[in-house]
Amino acid sequence: MPVLSLTDITISFSGPPVLDTISLHIDKGERVCVLGRNGAGKSTLLKVIGGVYSPNSGLIAFPEGGGASTLSQEIPENIGGNVFDVIASGFGSAGEALSEMRNGLEHEDLDPDAHWKMEQRIERLAKELGLELDSQFTSLSGGQKRRSLLGKALSTEPAILALDEPTNHMDLDSILWLENFLLKSDLTIIFVTHDRSFLRKVATRIVEVDLAAVTSYRCDYDTYLDRKAELLEAEAKNQATFAKKLSLEEAWLRKGVKARRTRNEGRVKALKKMRDERAAQRTRQGKATFSMQDTNQSGRKVFTATDVTVSLGGKQILNPFSLELMRGDRIGIVGPNGSGKTTMIRTLLGDLEPQSGEVVHGTKLQVAYFDQLRQQLDDSKTVFDNIADGNESVVIDGHKRHVITYLQDFLFTPDRARASIKTLSGGERNRLLLAKLFTQSANLLVLDEPTNDLDTETLELLEERIMDFPGTLLLISHDRAFLENTVTSLIVIDQIGNVSEHPGGYEDWQIRIQNAKAQVSSKSDKPKNSRRDWKNRQKRFSNKEQKELDELPERIEELDKSRQVIAAKLSDPQTYKTEPSFAETAKSQFAKIDSETENIYKRWEKLEALKKSLGSS
Repeated sequence: MPVLSLTDITISFSGPPVLDTISLHIDKGERVCVLGRNGAGKSTLLKVIGGVYSPNSGLIAFPEGGGASTLSQEIPENIGGNVFDVIASGFGSAGEALSEMRNGLEHEDLDPDAHWKMEQRIERLAKELGLELDSQFTSLSGGQKRRSLLGKALSTEPAILALDEPTNHMDLDSILWLENFLLKSDLTIIFVTHDRSFLRKVATRIVEVDLAAVTSYRCDYDTYLDRKAELLEAEAKNQATFAKKLSLEEAWLRKGVKARRTRNEGRVKALKKMRDERAAQRTRQGKATFSMQDTNQSGRKVFTATDVTVSLGGKQILNPFSLELMRGDRIGIVGPNGSGKTTMIRTLLGDLEPQSGEVVHGTKLQVAYFDQLRQQLDDSKTVFDNIADGNESVVIDGHKRHVITYLQDFLFTPDRARASIKTLSGGERNRLLLAKLFTQSANLLVLDEPTNDLDTETLELLEERIMDFPGTLLLISHDRAFLENTVTSLIVIDQIGNVSEHPGGYEDWQIRIQNAKAQVSSKSDKPKNSRRDWKNRQKRFSNKEQKELDELPERIEELDKSRQVIAAKLSDPQTYKTEPSFAETAKSQFAKIDSETENIYKRWEKLEALKKSLGSS
């Protein structure tokens, strides 16, 4: 028996339904990840389950009793008291009374047995969550605050726990802790995340929200990707067949007067039905398509920091560090929340003066900076005006493009492009900031937590563009998969502001930590990658290479058709009358086609061999 059943749920705010007669059943112990584009309805689904939104129609049931508890991605403001008070607040007014009794106030209406059970539950949760009950909530780190709120959500032992982007704004240690906690527990959870490492580790089932419908995949994430690709291919073929049939029927109806007099009324009705189907079809939102601006190379040295310390408000944030950033370096910066990662970037860029030491910039430096607080966006302006400051066009790669057209590359419809950015979701704001960023020519790309709130497809596209970027990269991220796929070196900042460099990616760093803990010899701990050894670290068969491989057969077919057209023209006697020199021209065209065809087959063999070797590695 499922612990949660949604039956024929429809929810609409204004316009088409966000969720349209969906059904979903979740069994005890399942860990269900909800995937979908930004704005597809993922958070809406969680809010319906958590009781925040009431559906327009349909039934929500918890067959085994209980209900749902939700842990939102943002930490609410103005939470006071200690950890005990926060967890106890999950019991409602009874919990508030319990907190007051613990602080010396009497409550005669609180049943002693219920009092004892709630207190035992709170103490047990605090122990599981690694929290001290008397610690003041305001003094906790971001990760500890999330643990306290998780305790509140779990206090009443809900039938299902709903987590909306649980890893957003969490540091690596907190993410790893949450992963292990969920894996060891017997909780039933439904969650939304863009963190592919977290998703692969935690999810036992995938649910996709798309075009107001819900599709369930009882498999892991990688199997889902394969099945989804097959479904999209089948859907494209079905749509092409439907469009062709509709076109033929429309042509039949437009025939002459005689045909209209003798037309089959049943066929006319069928055509009208097809028209209605076409009108009712929802169009799948296209993929974001954006590219980096080309520019001149920077000097060989990008930054040189020598014995730099940084203080803010009289408190030392970063202890003395020296760093040399060279052209082409691809560096990730990691560390606990509040350790000084953003402070380091702002110091290197010259926004902050170091307390001691100096930062020297190289020559010909052009910087594109993505700040995690999105302060480069003006809330008083529309999406359109944030891109071009009121201008109608932007220059991309030397070509003028209308702002509306450019914004469509980032999935903003013309109506959305004219909206105030105050109305945008977190994912839309991130896409807008990326759109603004990519209007700039840059040879140094600085990204501070760019992955928050992005859907996985946009995230993977951003990843590809970063991999193609020929300049220098500085990246702050807690997304392990994103780090592993984009950087060749890490700067690690610990809780007390010490800075250390580690060649290799995230996995290399983790292996090094494990080796150090296991006291393995320094020889086996030696990193395999140098900071700039980017090509050697590109171990996966990229989406770009797969797309190229998929398109090769079509290109060969095009070349064959071109050959057939030329051959047909050669066999036509009329050709020699109108174009006496065509035979000579055809000879060179055949040679060009043969050469390109041969190169395509060579490339095909090379890509197939590469895919096979990476697949078996």
